[in-house]
Amino acid sequence: MIFGHINDFEKTFSWLPQPLKLAIEHLKKTDFTRLPAGNYDLQGKDIYVQVIDMTTKIFCETRPEVHRQYIDVQFLVSGRENIGVVPDSGKNTVAENFLAERDLLFYSGVENESTLSMMPGCFAIFMPSDVHRPGCAADQPEAIRKVVIKVKVSLLAGG
Repeated sequence: MIFGHINDFEKTFSWLPQPLKLAIEHLKKTDFTRLPAGNYDLQGKDIYVQVIDMTTKIFCETRPEVHRQYIDVQFLVSGRENIGVVPDSGKNTVAENFLAERDLLFYSGVENESTLSMMPGCFAIFMPSDVHRPGCAADQPEAIRKVVIKVKVSLLAGG
């Protein structure tokens, strides 16, 4: 997992692989307050953008998840959001498996979860080994706008 602020991108994250740099650069140059919610291709199905308007939920109403084919680059446009995160131990109980259809696996719970506090401009990059629990309320549920850029894992592996 990588966490940072969009304003620190050039000086702190220049070492990122090109597909992730492309994603962060897209976040930096796009005014997501003017874009309608929905999905947008950045590089076909290899890299695509989801603009999401949602209301955060209390922690116990959310579920930890992982993806195996795509890396999540999550970016907060407005509001406040907490995201739970923990390395995937391989021992978590699967609640629902949508890997074949949606590259999404929900766990019923995880141990030793930490929390990221997302403010506007913050981004987090979740690899397939990172369990994450997005959409958690910071204090109480609130409306947020976030962007998730999905980057195909094989782009980093060279094929």
